Amino acid sequence: MIQEAQLTIDLNSLAHNYTCLRSKLKEDTALIAVVKANAYGADAARIAQELAKLGTKHFAVAYTAEAVVLREANIKEDIMVFYPQLGQLERIIEYQLEPVLYTLEIIKAFLLLLKQKNLKDYPVHIKCNTGLNRIGLSQEDLIFFLKEMDTTSMNIKSIYSHLGASENPKPCLFTQQQINAFEIVKQTVKEYCPILPKFHLLNSSGVFNYPEHQLDAVRVGIALYGFANQAEWDLELRPIAKLSAPICQIHRVKKGENVGYNQGWKATQDSRIGIIPIGHADGIGRQYGHGVGNVQIVGQTAPVIGNVCMDMLMIDLGSIRCDVGTEVILFDKNTTAADFAATGNTISYEILTGLNSRIQRVYQ
Repeated sequence: MIQEAQLTIDLNSLAHNYTCLRSKLKEDTALIAVVKANAYGADAARIAQELAKLGTKHFAVAYTAEAVVLREANIKEDIMVFYPQLGQLERIIEYQLEPVLYTLEIIKAFLLLLKQKNLKDYPVHIKCNTGLNRIGLSQEDLIFFLKEMDTTSMNIKSIYSHLGASENPKPCLFTQQQINAFEIVKQTVKEYCPILPKFHLLNSSGVFNYPEHQLDAVRVGIALYGFANQAEWDLELRPIAKLSAPICQIHRVKKGENVGYNQGWKATQDSRIGIIPIGHADGIGRQYGHGVGNVQIVGQTAPVIGNVCMDMLMIDLGSIRCDVGTEVILFDKNTTAADFAATGNTISYEILTGLNSRIQRVYQ
């Protein structure tokens, strides 16, 4: 019997997703496994260990602290840090991480640090802005970097960009404009670099939608965890996570009585209300409740009612036969995190990455 809120991770499904993605790539195309945001809620260290067993040689995270967690979990493979901050460059070197350099300022700071430490051939990656306008070097900054700056202390392992609408149906004008812009980046690099770095552009959805542009590597995140942002692609993958919790109390509420903070729900008939020990502090936000969002109990559906509390939420059990301790499923392989997210007008990424560490992780 389930004892508390838990996220159950199916490692066989993780392996299936990895194999599925790998099958879509050429033999010499590298797969960079993105395990940022605690591996989309699944626990970065454990997931990286499993992916390394499957053959993953390259990992990526968002920030330096996430990479340190992997190193301290004995992950020895390459680790890209997508968004290193100036104050963390020393730690990048200390833990032998590979920074993504995305502004001239951070490039200059890292070059100075390499010089001070008398380091040569340090692995870095360069991010270019091709239209998403989030982070990355402009074309002008890229030329200045390649033409004017002394990069002999660096080993530029890759130059890449990021598609902002790779899941959109083809033809997509914006995505094609980004692809064209990256072609200009590649030509610029070829003009100034005697030794060419690797190039990569595709994310999870891009692997499915633009396999002809896989280049030297792809960066896959959400697809490893079972989602690819289009229903037809999702059918090829298996969601790895099930979020569930036990009923910890059942109330019998009379018609006209209220449930929860601010009298958030009023019984229109005599009702049975289940209390579930998971709330907005765990990542189930206040957009749920008042009939928004459903859970599954012994194969039947029950609505979330009232206002989601910090540590628990309430459901209307109706005529469902259940007891204290009965497992309540918020999402699993059948009613997925994407389904649950959609009812709350959000996306699977937000639900998965928002799951608090106090939710027990169980692996099977």
